[in-house]
Amino acid sequence: MKEFKKPSKPFIYFYAIGLVIIMILNAFVFPRLMAPKVTEVPYNVFLDKLDKGEISEVSRDAVQITFADKAQPPNYYKTGLLEDPGLVERMANAGVQFYAPIVEPASPLMSFLMTWLLPIGLIVLFGRMLSNRMSKVGGMNTMQLGKSNAKIYIESKTGVTFQDVAGQEEAKEALWEVVDFLHNPSKYTEVGAIMPKGVLLVGPPGTGKTLLAKAVAGEAKVPFFSISGSEFVEMFVGMGAAKVRDLFKQASEKAPCIVFIDEIDTIGKRRESGAGFGGNDEREQTLNQLLVEMDGFDGSKGVMILAATNRPEILDPALTRPGRFDRRIPVELPDLPGRIAILKVHAKKVKLSADVDLARVARAAAGASGADLANLINEAALRAVRENRKTITQEDLEESIDVVVAGYAKKDRVMSDKEKKIVAYHEVGHAMVAALQAGSAPVHKITIIPRTSGALGFTMQVEEEERYLMSKEDIENKISALTGGRAAEELVFGSITTGAANDIEQATKLARAMVTRFGMVEEFGMVAFEQQSSQYLGGGMLSSCSSETQGKIDAITVQIVKDQYDKASKALQDNLSKLHEIASVLYETETLTGEQFMDILSRPARLSEGTEPPQAEPAPEPA
Repeated sequence: MKEFKKPSKPFIYFYAIGLVIIMILNAFVFPRLMAPKVTEVPYNVFLDKLDKGEISEVSRDAVQITFADKAQPPNYYKTGLLEDPGLVERMANAGVQFYAPIVEPASPLMSFLMTWLLPIGLIVLFGRMLSNRMSKVGGMNTMQLGKSNAKIYIESKTGVTFQDVAGQEEAKEALWEVVDFLHNPSKYTEVGAIMPKGVLLVGPPGTGKTLLAKAVAGEAKVPFFSISGSEFVEMFVGMGAAKVRDLFKQASEKAPCIVFIDEIDTIGKRRESGAGFGGNDEREQTLNQLLVEMDGFDGSKGVMILAATNRPEILDPALTRPGRFDRRIPVELPDLPGRIAILKVHAKKVKLSADVDLARVARAAAGASGADLANLINEAALRAVRENRKTITQEDLEESIDVVVAGYAKKDRVMSDKEKKIVAYHEVGHAMVAALQAGSAPVHKITIIPRTSGALGFTMQVEEEERYLMSKEDIENKISALTGGRAAEELVFGSITTGAANDIEQATKLARAMVTRFGMVEEFGMVAFEQQSSQYLGGGMLSSCSSETQGKIDAITVQIVKDQYDKASKALQDNLSKLHEIASVLYETETLTGEQFMDILSRPARLSEGTEPPQAEPAPEPA
């Protein structure tokens, strides 16, 4: 992308000061420094030294006589010129070298070069070197303080249009009005409509907020100013506000245009009273200046402000009110059709085999953002290169999903036979409990190949259709499936291991959410005791209940998980032969597809119910 770079301002003030200094030095200092040290003596002293033969040379001009003695190095003296007709004869008799200086006019060009141009050039060179040094060391240019660092992309050169953005149709539809206004403002002014001054894009990381902003500029074919909120933060007080003023000044000069501020929460954070001893004054000054500038410019001129954030809950209300950021456009995680569309966009850049099913990949990548899907395609391409193939196969895409979910296969980790059996029964326990329940997502894949994330294996379930709601029964079934691994270990080996740590964490989180957020227990009803601290970034939960209530919540959470664990144990006990059979196959093959798993589960049992389970061995201690 081609961008404009604002030329740096010359050091005009420093140059002027340097010029004055040079003039003073040339007039008063340099002549005195360059002249030899001369002692003034009476005329009779000169004559006395001349008669004694102590003088080596004499120079006479119109007003004075300068002479040097025979010492090494010579001492120089001067005396006033008197009327003395016999002086020349006396100097000749004394054997003294005497002369009068011949004044020749100096070259004006050389005098200018040596006296003016060379010193000025040295000052300019030194100033440039000092400026560059400060820029590298301090991370800024001293002469650029208060200047906006926004990248300015020339008309229609962002390289992105709405065709490059997939899976965000609602956001594109809302932003198309901005493009249309910049193209045809009269259509809106005739009706009396006023376009929003600012548009705020909110959503999780990687959903394409910045890409959408560039697409708007690409479609509108207007200059595009792009700057991050962190670039307004300076070490000097008042510089952030100055940068805001400069940014809006540039935007007004290039109207119609689009100004995009990424991660606006950096400077737009909610102001707090009594926040301390002015620690946030600089940030608040920057925010206040932004508010003033948004109030001060006329949106009808065609200056549109776009901003993006994944933390809208911390923005100052004064920033998000109507008249500033009038429109709030959510950029959410894509649904199934959106994921398919995104995969198709990125698939155009690579070579795919004819048998690749992107819809199957999209279903397996539920909850993935646009950035995740782009990374998925790239990982598949890298795997194809490693396998010395020219095209990407379905297997490459399936493996890339595993990489995104659990990390790369850890080939150098060799599990003992005992641990491999435990992991096989653990993962089959998950899969069987899920498959034996009505309404659970079908099993997509089971593997016991260790991963770089630390997982010794995993079971992947993929919903056949996109789901936006979960019933109480759905959550209970999910908890039961999560406990199935531990239940299988205890049922078969008579002991438990540390391998269920992540399962326990997820099961506890779901059970607790049923009590504190979803209102799914009779004791508390529709009362919320917790709320998520960040809408798009996850984070911890904020609790709002008494210690007594907290104790009751803990007890109910424990009971929910225990009930589902008992449910999973009973399901596995009733199908113990199938557990042994599938675990045996998984132990040998290390990976089972969902189809292979269901085929074994649905066919008649090959092992009798009385088959002896593997011998229980002590579980490995955690590292």
